[in-house]
Amino acid sequence: MSKLNNSSLQSLEGQRIHLEKELAFGASFVCEALGHINSRGLWLGDDPLSFSVPLLLLQLSLISIFTRSIYIFLKPFGQPSIVSQILGGVILGPSVLGYNITFAEKVFPSKGRTTLETLSVFGFILFIFLIGVKTDPTVILRSGKRPLAIGISAFCLPYALGAFIRLILCNHLSLNHSTCKVLALVARLQSVTAFPVIATFLAELKLLNSEIGRLASSSSMICDLCFWISMSLTYAADIASEKSLKTSVGSFFSVTLLLGIIVFGIRPAALWVVRNTPEGKPVKEIYTLVVLMALMGCVFIGEVVGIDALISSFLVGLVIPDGPPLGAALVERLDCFVSVLLTPIFFTLCGLKTNVFTIKKWRNVGIIQVVVCVGFFGKLIGTMLPPLFCRMPFRDVLSLGLIMNSRGIVELILLNDWRSDNVLNDECFAIMIISVVAITGVISPLVKSLYDPSRRFLAYKRRTIQHHSHNQELRILACIHSQENIHTMITLLDASNPTKENPISLLVLHLIKLAGRASSLLVAHMPRDKPSQNPTQSERIFNAFKKFEHENSGQVSVHCYKGISPRTTMHNDVCSLALEHRISFIIMPFHKQRINGKKVDSSHLYRHLNMNVLDKAPCSVGVLVDRGNPMNFPFWLVEACFYKVCVLFLGGADDREALAYAQRMLKHPRVRVSLLHFKSTSLGEGAIDIVGGTARSKVLDSEILQEYKLQAQINERAAYKEEEVVNRRDVLDVIESMDAAYDLVMVGKRHGESQLMDDLRKWNEDKGLGEVGEIIAARDFKLRASVLVVQQQTRVWGLRDPEMNKTEIYRKIIQKEELKFTQ
Repeated sequence: MSKLNNSSLQSLEGQRIHLEKELAFGASFVCEALGHINSRGLWLGDDPLSFSVPLLLLQLSLISIFTRSIYIFLKPFGQPSIVSQILGGVILGPSVLGYNITFAEKVFPSKGRTTLETLSVFGFILFIFLIGVKTDPTVILRSGKRPLAIGISAFCLPYALGAFIRLILCNHLSLNHSTCKVLALVARLQSVTAFPVIATFLAELKLLNSEIGRLASSSSMICDLCFWISMSLTYAADIASEKSLKTSVGSFFSVTLLLGIIVFGIRPAALWVVRNTPEGKPVKEIYTLVVLMALMGCVFIGEVVGIDALISSFLVGLVIPDGPPLGAALVERLDCFVSVLLTPIFFTLCGLKTNVFTIKKWRNVGIIQVVVCVGFFGKLIGTMLPPLFCRMPFRDVLSLGLIMNSRGIVELILLNDWRSDNVLNDECFAIMIISVVAITGVISPLVKSLYDPSRRFLAYKRRTIQHHSHNQELRILACIHSQENIHTMITLLDASNPTKENPISLLVLHLIKLAGRASSLLVAHMPRDKPSQNPTQSERIFNAFKKFEHENSGQVSVHCYKGISPRTTMHNDVCSLALEHRISFIIMPFHKQRINGKKVDSSHLYRHLNMNVLDKAPCSVGVLVDRGNPMNFPFWLVEACFYKVCVLFLGGADDREALAYAQRMLKHPRVRVSLLHFKSTSLGEGAIDIVGGTARSKVLDSEILQEYKLQAQINERAAYKEEEVVNRRDVLDVIESMDAAYDLVMVGKRHGESQLMDDLRKWNEDKGLGEVGEIIAARDFKLRASVLVVQQQTRVWGLRDPEMNKTEIYRKIIQKEELKFTQ
């Protein structure tokens, strides 16, 4: 009994000594009543804010209300969400509302903040894990020389300049040791360009799959790798110099063991899951559960052996294959909960810890800001030098430099760790948080104003079918969403008359929604050495077009590409590929598909994609509406079978482009073309124009019509017919009368303003395919033929509008000048 009492006394004495050491070190302790979880309510005498659950719910509600309100207010000014979340915390913290002691003690007491911080750290573990899942580490290996040079330069130059200016300040201003140590950390912080930060920033600006976005993603990976290598070497050196040999060896083998479990245990298991999940099928719930259990286990082992939980979670995520099926499933199930609820808590807590009233020495503010500014401009210059050497446009290079300077979640993690370790005091922490908010707040609107991805899509010459030379290959870009688009697309391409004298160079782009990845991808398809028994959807699509190439050997060359990007910016992949390969015609699947008269797919995002391609493409565009016409079997395989094409001609550049495409088809021996020319019933001075347009446009219409009439006289497969119309009803009657007479109907998208166009517009409010195009493609319109709505190239740098003659151009210039003068 006496031995037990002695052991308990020794235990209490040991706890007392440990407590005294902690207090001497400066640690804080919170006394809290046990069991105060749920409140019984005010009517039974309980104070709800003295209990954990009501207090946490109030804190989460206030965080959501304040951060969301600030975000809505700042969004028109181009501010990212991180700015509003930190500012929300600053307002709730001791700088504004928390300055009131009663509010601070009731709403954000020390005991309640502990619960909130624990929740935020758990959310942060999941967030960093998801970043690892979305990251493709092979990007570093295939990034090329330019991102490698940018990443290394963007790390080394700001770090060297920051360390140099810190050395000068410490020696000439006689700064104390603690301030010099803070400046060393600030210089190190300015060298960081974290990939998670850049990926989040680019996603908010919708620049992930732009040229600058891809370059920034690859460069930030290199820069991030350089930073963490330097940090690891510094940490290893500190352990070796300050700790015993036994501690150093034990730490090394513990880290090696954890890495072995992650690389040789979790990675093979994740690859096994990917191989055993059929394409297009969801991942089993048990696999997701096992991955999360492995994550928690590795994070726990990491904490035991001294590795930060965030590093362990990132490494586990990094070995999970990005994209479908496993990576996309994890992101889909966790992303909303983590990014909407848990991650904002961390940013808000950073603001809650920021007390602007602790900033009392303006000398410290000036010294820290000098190092921050030197690091900022050092990174700006370090990022800009390599691309300028490669002759990139200055605006794009400046935008890249600003993006690489953006600050976010990783920098806040480092600042919080340094504050927890008492390396940063409250004053320096507040100064650095304000710097992060200021830099990020300025960079975002600047990048939006400087960089427009669509600006580079301006072609320097006409890339249309009408202006295409007959002795050159026609370059076509066919965009595919799924296997359902293949049959009608190949039928159209075969009808385009590829020959050895006039071959077709076909680029096939499989458009895939970005899921489970942090960076977009646009790469040429590399076939496997050995055909797979279970080919992916992309491989099945490309195999169909390769078969088409084989059947038309010497007449068609096929090049396959795969683009993985967000739906909202997918048009950047289409337009950049068209510009790079000097495409003359882009074929896009329609956003509403009808198979045998039934609508099977309708997507606002597909419609948005088609609208953006039509608006920004550097060449002509055709939107193909697949009606699932049973006559769309391979017509060239059946004797005495013809592919029947009808062109609706009202007038204008787009109708001329459609007719030029039909004239190319007419050279195919198994294609028949009929031209329906809509004309006004009245003649002479009282004639009503079917469509508006300039005199120059009317002349061009007459020239191409006259050319086709001559073809119709000598070619029995060409037909010409004039249809007299007065109003909308006449146009609809003509179109409905075609019914099943044709396999393909072609029409231009845009037509000049007229009374008839106004009437047609009232029939259908959608304008994506033009007045006539929308009528033909309408869901309730009884037309079984597939439809191709054509738009001629609209964006040509340095060339005048072919629709206008010089007199009309001068008249418009004079009108603009007169308008400026009157204003």
